[in-house]
Amino acid sequence: MSDMAQDINKDTAKIDLKGVSKAFGNNHVLNDLDLSIPAGKSLVVIGGSGTGKSVMIKCILGLIPPDSGSILIDGKESTGQNLKIRAEFMKKFGMLFQGAALFDSLKIWENIAFGLVHGHGMCKKEAKEIAIQKILAVGLKEEIINLYPAELSGGMQKRVGLARAVAISPEIIFFDEPTTGLDPIMAEVINELIVEQVQGLGATALSITHDMGSVRKIADYVAMIYGGKIIWKGAVDDLDHSGNEYVDQFIHGRSNGPITRRLI
Repeated sequence: MSDMAQDINKDTAKIDLKGVSKAFGNNHVLNDLDLSIPAGKSLVVIGGSGTGKSVMIKCILGLIPPDSGSILIDGKESTGQNLKIRAEFMKKFGMLFQGAALFDSLKIWENIAFGLVHGHGMCKKEAKEIAIQKILAVGLKEEIINLYPAELSGGMQKRVGLARAVAISPEIIFFDEPTTGLDPIMAEVINELIVEQVQGLGATALSITHDMGSVRKIADYVAMIYGGKIIWKGAVDDLDHSGNEYVDQFIHGRSNGPITRRLI
């Protein structure tokens, strides 16, 4: 039994996917997928483009419904629930999108405070104070709070996105390709901030990325998806000796191996 399997049981799993399938027409993206994430741990899912990583996260978030299977959050079924119950699940979640996905028409502090005001009903004055705290926590200066996203660099926008993701002190944080488009130095800064913020909150983290540097920096555990299934999962320290030829090919970026170009 792997370290990950030993660490996950019905009492400690924060997120538990069982037999989750999703198809779009004849394209079966998720095929009876099983995956559990221990509470307070960081799991990174790797895999080629089009293998179902983003669809999996969207199913967990409730943005798209799975065709079959179960998605438990804190042991409670999240699929097929009404809007009121879904809203309660959403209060547990923070999300850092691939392109930061900031609202262009809102000031920086308004972006960060958006979930506090619109999701938690907090007054704007209090939400702004928290937004300033989070801006400082991700290494930005308070002076930027009244700027708009277009006035910031890509790296600064990513930091603002992270500040927004953690502003509501979520129990679960999702990271979608958090270092895409960043230079190596800024990518390392973002990785360090992710670890700092996730550990500071004691949150459970689920990330998807192609950046193996990010994987090794932010993951406690790694899982690989291929053919709509999780084909390997284990501790990040076991990644380089997984004994899985698919994982080995992917993490070393080799063109030859069991993964075909058609599926990458």
